[in-house]
Amino acid sequence: MSQTLTEFNQLVNAEDYLEFFAIPYDPQFVNVNRLHILKKFSALIKGIDAESPELTDPEKLERYQTALRQAYDTFTTSSPQDEKLFKVFNDKPQNLVLLSEIGSD
Repeated sequence: MSQTLTEFNQLVNAEDYLEFFAIPYDPQFVNVNRLHILKKFSALIKGIDAESPELTDPEKLERYQTALRQAYDTFTTSSPQDEKLFKVFNDKPQNLVLLSEIGSD
């Protein structure tokens, strides 16, 4: 892998990351799932950086590549609603009572 961490840090969009790591992708799929892929990728990167701060740049980039592939693959088998990466999927509306919360005494 001849890329550098400096080059990686200059990338902006999902397609840039996928092309940087030479990961084949479906542009239409990325168009629909872009934010979810990037959010998942970001979370995975934070985990890599926190768990292994001693990694060299090439080792880090190799793990980042695996993380991006994992983030992309996640949404080929799961939905954004299932993954609940964004606050909107986790917040319960204030004016909603679920049937499971209604007791029958």
